[in-house]
Amino acid sequence: MTRYYFDLHNGEGPTRDEHGTELKSREDIPKEVTRILLDVARDELPAGDRTTIAVTVRDERGDPVTVASLVFSNEWLDVIR
Repeated sequence: MTRYYFDLHNGEGPTRDEHGTELKSREDIPKEVTRILLDVARDELPAGDRTTIAVTVRDERGDPVTVASLVFSNEWLDVIR
């Protein structure tokens, strides 16, 4: 098992993961990142017409391993008169 840290970057600024999550392998990271992004999106969207939520994953040494993001964009197509 390896401990990974999932730092969140959203409209409220960065939140550093101080506890981490133990995963069996590096291949489990995308599933955990997806879970985090969907949980945050469920709580925060829509927070405006454009929102980006990102997660940076660090390994036990603190080195970045990957970054994943979810972008929400809403564009009105009708013209308000």
